[in-house]
Amino acid sequence: MQILQALAEMLENPQGERVTTAALAAKIQVSEAALYRHFASKAQMFDGLIAFIEQSIFGLINQIIAKEDDGQKQIYEIAMMLLAFSEKNPGMTRVLLGDSLFQEDARLQERINQVLERVEASLKQSFRILQTQHQSNWATEDIGQRSALIMAVVIGRWHRFARSGFTKSPLDNAPASLKVLLFA
Repeated sequence: MQILQALAEMLENPQGERVTTAALAAKIQVSEAALYRHFASKAQMFDGLIAFIEQSIFGLINQIIAKEDDGQKQIYEIAMMLLAFSEKNPGMTRVLLGDSLFQEDARLQERINQVLERVEASLKQSFRILQTQHQSNWATEDIGQRSALIMAVVIGRWHRFARSGFTKSPLDNAPASLKVLLFA
């Protein structure tokens, strides 16, 4: 956990410089060999971060769905949770966006893409609930497009946050923006 935590902290660097195992080892004051005793490769370290992100996000999504029956409120709360997660975990935001994975194993980018696709699938499910609750006659494509739009807004806010050097909160005016998308 200490290695993963240090890796996440290093990813919070606004310049987005590539993290090396030498720099990571120096940060936690161990040898590179000690790092490799815990992880076979740097890709495996990133795998650990992605697993943490996945468990955290889907644990929170499941809690939202369990406590909230209203599909519209589920969508709103899921989107707000994704933005709050990013704000609390700037280093993880870089992983979610794929910038920190750019020169790493391509499999890692595929894995983060799958995580984001699963989040979008959760939003689609909430849109289906909303559709049945409000007797809407949306086509299946509409549900997919609406879910994709919510994800585009979330990812856009993540990009803005990262691009600003983690100074412009992804939550700035988010409630108003999401209300326009959901309640209009």
